[in-house]
Formats: sequence, structure tokens, C-alpha cells
Amino acid sequence: MAHRITLIPGDGIGPEVVESTQQILEATGVEIDWDVHHAGLEVARLTGTPLPPSVIEAVRKSRVALKGPVTTPIGQGFRSVNVTLRQTLDLYANVRPIRSLPNVEPRFGEVDLVIVRENTEGLYAGLELMILPGVAQSIKLTTEKSSTRIAEFAFAYAEKHGRKRVTIVHK
Repeated sequence: MAHRITLIPGDGIGPEVVESTQQILEATGVEIDWDVHHAGLEVARLTGTPLPPSVIEAVRKSRVALKGPVTTPIGQGFRSVNVTLRQTLDLYANVRPIRSLPNVEPRFGEVDLVIVRENTEGLYAGLELMILPGVAQSIKLTTEKSSTRIAEFAFAYAEKHGRKRVTIVHK
């Protein structure tokens, strides 16, 4: 049975990166039914929005997506597609496992850690404005609710994966 995955090729280098990723996934032998939807700069020019509601609905329906990089104009244009997806779908936990590679001499000794980062607030809140020509201001929003939620996620992840320590860092 094929797995249905929403595919958002993105723009710029996005389609090239996504195509390579698709080739890697194809080599695994896992059957995938790609449900292709477009987002990004060209979509915004054509439809007035870089992230049409149909894309979000497709991701909600399949519950999994492969998304390539998407252009975000700086200081003008439209809100980041990445931030919009994170906030709309409540993708609050960015989980990044980091391990030394086997048979590769590590620069800093054996590394085995997981970074868990809150993915919808802080500078991701998207509260930005141009205060003068050439001067932008970003407001970093942090709520108790999201801070507690990401901490609980990190502790639950550590417990589930047999990790003995959690270190919390704030910018």
C-alpha cells in the first residue's frame, strides 16, 4: 500500500532539492503516492497568496509533507511560508538529532545530542516592521504557554528515548 505524502516542491533551489530527496526515498523501495501542491513566490504572483488554503488542507489530510525551500521576500511581499505552516498546523517542536558519523573521525569527540527548539514563537512570531528606510525591527514573542509546552515535550522526548539529561537554553 502506497503512503500518501503531500509534496510542496517550493521555488528557487526547492524543486532540485526535492527531486533528489524523492530519488533517495524511491531507492528505499517504500511506495509513495505524491500529492503535489505548490507554494512560494510564483504562486503568490499568480494567486495573491504564497500558501493557498488547498496546500494546508492537503497537509492536514495526509498528515505528512515533503517541502522544498520557499522564497521569502525580506521586509516586503508576504509572510514566510515556513512560519505560516508552523503556526497554522501548530508544528511547535523542531527536533534535531545530532550524532557523530560511524567511521568518520569526529572533531569534538563522540557527539550524541538532540536539540529541541520551539518553532512558532520567538523571532518566528513574524512581528516585524520597517521603522526607517533600511532599518527593520523584529519583536521576539515568548509566552509562558509555549515555553512550558516545549519544555514538557523535551522532557517527554528524553524519557521516551532513554536520555538522562535535559539542558534548557534561552536566547
